[in-house]
Formats: sequence, C-alpha cells, structure tokens
Amino acid sequence: MSRTAGAGSQQLTAEGITAAAFPADVLDRDALAQALKDAAARFGGIDALEYSPVGGHCHRDDRPVRDRSHVQHEMEFQLYGAIAATRAVLPAMREAGAGTLLFTTGAGSINPVPMIGNVNAAAAALRNWAINLHQELEGTGVQAAHVAIDVSIGTAVMPGHPVAQAEAISPVYWELHTTHRDQAERVFSR
Repeated sequence: MSRTAGAGSQQLTAEGITAAAFPADVLDRDALAQALKDAAARFGGIDALEYSPVGGHCHRDDRPVRDRSHVQHEMEFQLYGAIAATRAVLPAMREAGAGTLLFTTGAGSINPVPMIGNVNAAAAALRNWAINLHQELEGTGVQAAHVAIDVSIGTAVMPGHPVAQAEAISPVYWELHTTHRDQAERVFSR
C-alpha cells in the first residue's frame, strides 16, 4: 500500500464509504502481514485481496534483456510479496469457504516487452502462480485470478500505448469477485 493510501481512504470516507488505510512495504513481509491482520481486525475479516504493487524498478531500459539488473528485486516485489499477502489472508478465507484473491500485472506477463524484461519476468511468474492457485482452490469457495492490464491507467506512459480510466477497468475485478469466479485470468485491453 502506498503513501497515498490514506488520501484514498479519506476520499472514500468523504463519500460515505467506510474506509481505512493500512500502509505497508510489500518487501517487509512482517509489516505486510501485520497490515493485513490489522485490516482484518478493523473490518471483521478480508473478503477480497487485490495485489498490484507499484514502485519497483519498472522503467524503460534499452539494454539487452540478458544484461538486465533488478530481476531479483522484481521477483521479491511481485511474486514473493503476493505469496506473503496470500499467506496472511488465505487461511481465514478457506475456513470461511469464501473469498477472492486477485493479482494484477501488466500485459507483459503474457506478451513480454524487452524494454521492461525484468518486470515481465516477475509478472509472468506471478501470473503462473496465480493460475496454479486458482486451480488448487477450485471447489473451496475461494477464487484466485490473474488480471493483466494492457493499457496505461489514467495517463499515457508510452507514446501510442492505449489509455483507460480506472472506472473502465474496475468491472473486470468486480466480475471476477462476483459472477466470473470460474475464470483464472482476465485481460483488459483497448
């Protein structure tokens, strides 16, 4: 969760929605687990976890993929952070027989882009893990799915790359949580 998480919860509260922020660094596994434990205590459990950390070493890099640094950092940030977050919430979901785990990456997890090869490698690992988790949880009442987003959200990041607003993307998450629980993956693109 980011430093802006508090601002987001304040905006939701102003709109009459019960909200609170529980910021944590996904690389600090104990802090991440504690934040999720605190959220569960505050709200009486966690029905849905959406994991999509931002802030790693995701930047354009024109070096060959074989020369890329920060692959391990991205694995820690994306894959191992997701595993830690899941471990914090899944036992209670399994006990309740209900819950949703959604893991978001860029579309490079499916169609890699060499200029962000370090990020794509970790995103592909997370995608694979999430789809396997979906299969493992089949019949338990707990949904796990991967969401690949093939657009820039809000503002163009790369020239010529499509842009979408969060409001256009959010139905994908709601559908995976409510009516498309049998799907292990959705891709949002324009």
